[in-house]
Amino acid sequence: MSEKAAGIPQAFILLAGCCLPILGAVLLAPVLPLMEQHFADDPHVSTLVPISLTIPALMIALFAPLSGTIADRFGRKRCLLICIGFYALCGILPLWLDSLGLIVLSRAGIGIAEAGIMTCCTALMGDYFHGRQRERIFALQMVATSLSAAIFIALGGVLAQHDWRVPFWVYSAGFIFLPLMAALLWDPAAQQTDSQPDIVTLAPMPWRPLLPLCLLSLFAGISLFIVPVQAGYLLNLLSVDDPAKIGMTMGANQLGVLVGAASFRLISHFRRSVVMMAAFALTATGSLLMASAAQHLLLTLAVTLSGIGMGIMLPSLITSIMALVNFDQRGRAAGMFNAMIFLGEFISPLLVLSITRGVTTVIPHALTIIAALQLLIAILVVIRVLPVRSPAVAFDS
Repeated sequence: MSEKAAGIPQAFILLAGCCLPILGAVLLAPVLPLMEQHFADDPHVSTLVPISLTIPALMIALFAPLSGTIADRFGRKRCLLICIGFYALCGILPLWLDSLGLIVLSRAGIGIAEAGIMTCCTALMGDYFHGRQRERIFALQMVATSLSAAIFIALGGVLAQHDWRVPFWVYSAGFIFLPLMAALLWDPAAQQTDSQPDIVTLAPMPWRPLLPLCLLSLFAGISLFIVPVQAGYLLNLLSVDDPAKIGMTMGANQLGVLVGAASFRLISHFRRSVVMMAAFALTATGSLLMASAAQHLLLTLAVTLSGIGMGIMLPSLITSIMALVNFDQRGRAAGMFNAMIFLGEFISPLLVLSITRGVTTVIPHALTIIAALQLLIAILVVIRVLPVRSPAVAFDS
């Protein structure tokens, strides 16, 4: 059977699919105060409302590896379509739920579905695209998710002006994606023979070269959440409360991510270890400048540098991981990458909190420690204590 060639429609639908889980992280942020007002009589409201925002990320960290195993064994497309349907269903349930506990449960369901969506979309991008095309698609994934985060935050704020439940309607977009993905996507495994078994025997994972990349992905997740969580506290320490300046700072970080992701393809011909070292060094420089910034302008420069480093780091990590695995390992590899990123995001504020003990004036000290760790990782990568293979010696199929 001749192999199908993926093109713009497949790239677009997979990139759009990768943006759906961003909804779980950012869409509800503007409505949290309204939810707290609505459920003011619930004795656990101060705990459950924030958990409703963060629990999808924890579920992704916990369930992404399992999603990868299921995708490798039963097929990416089948797993993806089931997860998209479950995502849409769990997403709109809060429109009719009057129990805060049940809303949190539905949000956990969204996280489980998002684990499958991110894993299957990432694996399919690795299946469909190779070489420079793969590097381009993973760089575009970073661009698309960064842009969608900004759009979804604004959309959540606009929709919440009518009622706190209205933003949940956006999750019904999953029902639109179902037929589009069913029509445009295919499982490459089904092309290999005309009598492809429903269940695939899984090959063992190449853990020796993958484990260093998993550790790097975990710390990338920690680094990724430094600016979104800590920049607000740093602005407060600088007595910056102008919404325009706060927005400019956060926007500068997203701009940096876009610049980094866009430049990844231009520098991807260098050795992978050099690219990774540069990414961690840029992020470390950004963290160190954040810790020492005495002016708003310097802090804005710091978060921009940090964003550029992250924009290079994430596509470099996923392309390195995908280059080390073959077809029937790719789902598990994508699941492990997503699990490490989201586990890092979950750990990030806890790590800073463990250093500061809740004292905001100690945050610069915590960021200095994190910058030192980022710089240490950059050095370990370049001297190959944490080995990162170059594309020339990596497995690519």
